[in-house]
Amino acid sequence: MLLRETDQKLGLIQAVNRVIQDTRERGRCQHSQVELLRQRIYGLALGYEDLNDHQALRHDGAIQTAVGVLNPLASPSTLHRLEQRHDKQSAVALHEVLLQQFIASFSKAPRELILDFDATHNIVHGEQEGRYFNGFYDEYCFLPLYVFCGQHLLVSYLRPASRGAAHHAPAVLKLLVTALRKVWPKVRIILRADGGFCVPRLLNWCDSAGIEYVIGMASNSKLTAKAGIWRLLSLTGYKASGKPQQHYGEFPYKARTWRQQRRMIVKAEHNPLGNNTRYVVTSLTDSPKRIYDEIYCARGNMENCIKEQKSLFSERTSCHHWWPNQLRLLLSGFAYVLMHGLRRLALQNTVLEKCQMDTLRLKLLKIGGVVIRNTRRIRILLSSNFTYQAVFEKAVLSLRSG
Repeated sequence: MLLRETDQKLGLIQAVNRVIQDTRERGRCQHSQVELLRQRIYGLALGYEDLNDHQALRHDGAIQTAVGVLNPLASPSTLHRLEQRHDKQSAVALHEVLLQQFIASFSKAPRELILDFDATHNIVHGEQEGRYFNGFYDEYCFLPLYVFCGQHLLVSYLRPASRGAAHHAPAVLKLLVTALRKVWPKVRIILRADGGFCVPRLLNWCDSAGIEYVIGMASNSKLTAKAGIWRLLSLTGYKASGKPQQHYGEFPYKARTWRQQRRMIVKAEHNPLGNNTRYVVTSLTDSPKRIYDEIYCARGNMENCIKEQKSLFSERTSCHHWWPNQLRLLLSGFAYVLMHGLRRLALQNTVLEKCQMDTLRLKLLKIGGVVIRNTRRIRILLSSNFTYQAVFEKAVLSLRSG
């Protein structure tokens, strides 16, 4: 029921329903499209990854109440047909819903936005459309692109694994920047990514569009030579003290494929495991230490967000055709938005405000109760010994206020 209250507060699934065309004959349909979407997205949030799970779940009184019906919900076959109707046009429209949800989360214009770009792999489950072998992951997989701003999901874009991590990243960034600056013309936008996104096209577009960036870069012989002084300081300091040493520096650098020099930050570290030197190319003017430690390393938060996304079964892209798999990735994304909305809107200043989504699911959503329905009302009875009773009550009050 907390998922339903959060959904009502955000208007999320209604927005999703509006942008997906329902081509069915209404007179022959028992379940509306919005009911199908609620059933599928709530199910993902609750830990039911497969359509087969809904063969039993469709008879659950609590899920029926959350979806808003009193009769059995849709069968796995009906949900399967929903996924098979997905196409490129609806994929674009659904990404616009993600962006509008992000914009609506601000009560006033932000001064700065840091957009985190990253790719991960989804292992394929057979001879699926778009499957390729990726040497880095040593598996047949897809390579979806994710964009987060803080803990807000902006992009969940399925791609084949035959291209690099930065495939289509410049185009995605351009679309995001155009949409964000249309709403907030003066907002400062910073791109943050790892070395897989350090490609000339992306850097050149950022320079021309006035987008600042902090992007990791893989080591090479020229960078190693230029960073020699800081590497030597770390080595000698470690030999003298026996403790890990870190030194930060900067120098101008121009790769062969770049059209101009750029600022390169170096972090030279030496520890018991040996040398560990990292490089970051940036347009920021802060000190090297702050750029690396406080700004670049903060992208580790996105790694946690991707793990949470995977806990909502974003890797379950097991359909044969391409566009149904893209829809599954987006449905997982909407389940993430729903869970993050619950955490952001209802759990502030509680013991669960920073818990991971799979923990939140077990402690606050998948709990025992009794559903009693009659002709006038529906009652859900929870145990008086429920550990998080006070948190549950606070969440309900928070979601129903305002």
